[in-house]
Amino acid sequence: MSARVLAFALSLAAGAVIGWLLEGWPGATFGVAAGAALWFALDTFAATRVLRWLEAGQLRGAPSFGGVWGRAAARARRTIAAREERAEDAERRLEAFLDAIRTSPNGVVLLDARGSIEWFNQTASDHLGLDLQRDLQQQVVNLLRDPRFTEFYHAGHYTQDVVIDAPGSTPARPRRLALHIHPYGEGRRLLLSRDVTAVEQAETMRRDFVANVSHEIRTPLTVLAGFVETLQTLELAPQERERYLGMMAQQAQRMQMLVADLLTLSRLEASPPPGEGEWVAAQGLMAQAEQEARALAAVQAKSLRLVFEPAPGLALGGAPGELQSALSNLVSNAVRYTPSGGTIEVQATPGDKGGAVLTVRDTGPGIAPEHLPRLTERFYRVDRSRSRESGGTGLGLAIVKHIVQRHGGELRIDSAPGRGSTFRIVLPAARVRSADAAQARERA
Repeated sequence: MSARVLAFALSLAAGAVIGWLLEGWPGATFGVAAGAALWFALDTFAATRVLRWLEAGQLRGAPSFGGVWGRAAARARRTIAAREERAEDAERRLEAFLDAIRTSPNGVVLLDARGSIEWFNQTASDHLGLDLQRDLQQQVVNLLRDPRFTEFYHAGHYTQDVVIDAPGSTPARPRRLALHIHPYGEGRRLLLSRDVTAVEQAETMRRDFVANVSHEIRTPLTVLAGFVETLQTLELAPQERERYLGMMAQQAQRMQMLVADLLTLSRLEASPPPGEGEWVAAQGLMAQAEQEARALAAVQAKSLRLVFEPAPGLALGGAPGELQSALSNLVSNAVRYTPSGGTIEVQATPGDKGGAVLTVRDTGPGIAPEHLPRLTERFYRVDRSRSRESGGTGLGLAIVKHIVQRHGGELRIDSAPGRGSTFRIVLPAARVRSADAAQARERA
């Protein structure tokens, strides 16, 4: 302020000196008035420029001059620059936060105090069937008409999730959503959606697995316990005793097979995928599978036409024991389910793009289309009574699927009632070489 007063005084003094030099004392009086007028004009001009710049509210165009108004403009410029920097930083943070919400695997819906939709991300759109142009400002309870959600929303107790069927869910392809609401702000709500289809299916599979294992073990245990009690309490003729002991051995073997298959599945799931260091000739796999198939057909007293076509010079990379198990399981299933007089064909052929295909084709009763998607589930049986009569554990195809996937391949199933079944193990080119090249690599 002292500088401002000093500048005003200097303006008056300059005007007085100039006026006195020109006209004497009358001129000095006029010069004082002219100096004051000029000072006020310049001050008003500077103030006007600063005010117009402040009203524009932009950092660009800030006036630059000395004096009080210049210092005020400089301070205002620094304040505006700091404010804009904070605003830009806040905007960046908000945009990063919104990007995180947009890409969240969970659906996010913002609701106002009336329950109208203010904003939602793409995941919520996919989960709940919302449309950005159509559903903004719509009441969420009018769009999600599931009674469980309506009751949950109006109850106001949001300590737990509510699980509903997703829009478009069908019995063939079910989709389940867990919804949760978080109140925030002045009556607003945050609605979160999470796809729990896989979780519920895994839980269902776990319950079914425990129930199936319990049932599969309980049946032979019940038979064994009954035979043991009979042998302990009754005097039996030697022939009857031998017959009972034979049936007990059969049930014990059945439990051993079940435990062995369960351990195999556990090992496959717990171990890393096999590398490509070991190579086995496809012809060797075919020969072993043929030997096992003929032995099983003899045990079951079946007359089958078994055709094992000579494999071309192919070598397969991975775990030889697992590959042998996968092929043998498919061949054993074909023998079990193909009636006498039927034909089973097994072949190994080059596949597309350098891969290989192991095919097992039978003339059995075939499988209805509705069963095909679930054939590789553990303990899934098309006909439980026939499966037990054939001696299977219900885990063979699950084991085959795991082995094939561990080798980067695919298990394909083609079947229809009355037309037999075809199972194909399709291996990628990385797992296939010519037998000669594999042998040369091993010698090197």
